[in-house]
Amino acid sequence: MKKSKALLGAGCFWGIEEFFRKISGVLDTKVGYSGGNSINPTYKDVCANKTGHAEVVQIEFDLNEISYDKIIEYFWLCHDPTQFNKQGFDIGTQYRSAIFFFSEEQKKIAEESKKNFQKKLSNNIVTEIKKANTFYLAEEHHQRYIQKKL
Repeated sequence: MKKSKALLGAGCFWGIEEFFRKISGVLDTKVGYSGGNSINPTYKDVCANKTGHAEVVQIEFDLNEISYDKIIEYFWLCHDPTQFNKQGFDIGTQYRSAIFFFSEEQKKIAEESKKNFQKKLSNNIVTEIKKANTFYLAEEHHQRYIQKKL
């Protein structure tokens, strides 16, 4: 097994985590916050737009079963990357579309994929592609939230 990880923001992290958790080759998912400027943010702080963080899902996957390219393909399909700082009824910078890369190879894959996916859309993709910084794990009751509620 060759493990890798991805860090993605695509709106409310509950649904995105559930979406990726079900994909073959995904080993684990965790929801949290990243991309902002405060240390140890809480859900309340992030939702109050005080931190600059996005709601994100950290995805651990087996590269022998699924590639980073494929993870990014799924990312484009699980949300609307043309909506600026929102997804559906969820509005705010914490719901922004973002790919946080861990390596130059991931950055290159994300940028190329964005360019190719843009060709399929009439509206511009607003997804930010940035170097990953600290991932702050969300509170326990947010982990696998949808699974807990079923």
